[in-house]
Amino acid sequence: MILRTFGFSEFGFLVSALLWTVVLTIIALSGGGIVGFVIALARTSTHKWLRIVAATYIQIIQGIPVLMILFLSYYGLSLAGLQLPPLVAAGASMTIYASGYLAEIWRGCIQSVPKQQWEASESLAMTRVQQYRYVILPQALRISLPSTVGFAVQVVKNTSITSIIGFVELARAGQLINNATFQPFRVFLAVAALYFVVCYPLSQLSRWLERRLHARSHR
Repeated sequence: MILRTFGFSEFGFLVSALLWTVVLTIIALSGGGIVGFVIALARTSTHKWLRIVAATYIQIIQGIPVLMILFLSYYGLSLAGLQLPPLVAAGASMTIYASGYLAEIWRGCIQSVPKQQWEASESLAMTRVQQYRYVILPQALRISLPSTVGFAVQVVKNTSITSIIGFVELARAGQLINNATFQPFRVFLAVAALYFVVCYPLSQLSRWLERRLHARSHR
C-alpha cells in the first residue's frame, strides 16, 4: 500500500472544499435570514396567535441539535421516498437551523428599539408597515449587525456537521485526505488554518461593529 504525501494538490482540494463551506454558509444565512425575518416579525406581531406560533417554532429549532435536523432531512425523508442530494439536504437543514437563531436575534433587536420611537411613529398616524419600514427596521438593522455577523461565524463552524451525510465541505475533505496520506497533523492543521482564515475576520468585524454601535449609543 502506497500512501500519498500531503502536498499542493491536496491543499488545493482543501481550498476547493472551503469554497463549498462558504457556499453552504451563504445558503444557510440567506435562506435562514428570509425565514428568520418572517418569524421575527411574527414574534413581535400584535396578534397573540402569531407570537405563540413563532415562539413555538423558535423553541423547537433551538431545542433540537442541528445534527438531528440534518438526519431528519437526509435519512428521514429518504425513508419516506424522498432522496435529497447531500447539498440540498445540508442547505435545507442549515437554513432551518439558522432561521431559529436569527429570528430570536432579530426579535430582540426589534424590541430593543426605544419605546418612544414606536410612540412617535404612531403619533404620526403611520400604519404598522410604515412603522417597520421607516422607523423600526432601520434602527433594528444597525443594532443587529454585530450579533448577526457573530452568528455567521458559528454557521461556518457548524457546516462541518454536514460531513456526516457525505457532503464534501472542508472538514470532510480533511478526513478524505487524511485517509489517503495518514498525516493527520499536517492535514488538520491546514484545515484549522483555513477555518481560521474565514472565521477570524468575521469575528473581528463583529467586535468592530459592536464597539462602533456602543460608541454611537453614548454620543
